[in-house]
Amino acid sequence: MKKPMESAMRVVFLVAACASILAVALICIFLFANGIPAMGKIGVLKFLTGQKWKPGNDIYGILPMILGSFYVTAGALMIGVPIGILTSIYMARFCPKGLYRFLKPAVGLLAGIPSVVYGFFGMVVLVPIVRDLTGTDGNSIFTASLLLGMMILPTIIEVSESALRAVPESYYEGGLALGASHERSVFFTVLPAAKSGIFAGVILGIGRAIGETMAVIMVAGNQARMPAGLFKGVRTLTTNIVMEMGYAADLHREALIATAVVLFVFILIINTAFSLVKRRMA
Repeated sequence: MKKPMESAMRVVFLVAACASILAVALICIFLFANGIPAMGKIGVLKFLTGQKWKPGNDIYGILPMILGSFYVTAGALMIGVPIGILTSIYMARFCPKGLYRFLKPAVGLLAGIPSVVYGFFGMVVLVPIVRDLTGTDGNSIFTASLLLGMMILPTIIEVSESALRAVPESYYEGGLALGASHERSVFFTVLPAAKSGIFAGVILGIGRAIGETMAVIMVAGNQARMPAGLFKGVRTLTTNIVMEMGYAADLHREALIATAVVLFVFILIINTAFSLVKRRMA
């Protein structure tokens, strides 16, 4: 009975793995088959380095959106990564058990909140606060970065905490045996040993930040222009696609699909770069 069951389960697992690979392959084929011809019609350099996006005049330059995505994602990482890693360290090594029982579900709840709810919170709470403090419109790179930094926290915290708890206890005890304090043993022994898992959490956080759409639409200002400052409006690649795909046609629609190709390639480059860094550190 065991051998037929094992053979059947191997087939099931193989089909599941092939389905995942097939899904990724179909997405790649669709994007590149529809996006590359548009780049050819517009001109690759004009498309990637153009500073104006005017579909009515058949002008398609996505450099403002590329820079907008980069600035917003970088700002989110500057806010979310330090807070997320420090929170995971606290939860794994410093948090009392009584508090942990409430803190752990709270972090999980943050991960389950829909992005549109985050966006509504940003629009109603963060935008007025930034407007009052800076005297600007409030819809800006800073506000979007602040909101995205909050959104990537659960991903970074949960993955990093799991990585820290996976470190053998002997590492921590060895640090104590050598005369290190509790804090030094955690930060100089346990934390370096968990760096691979922490990097994985950061990569997932980057994917969440660069691919977020609804929340960014509600707080970033959505202005298709070159970024003019931290407290000025901006449009990202994802928001550009979502805002115009509903009524786009012909070359306009193809240009939006080409924008998705650029976003897809950026994510591949980021993941590959972090994988190489992680492998070199290992």
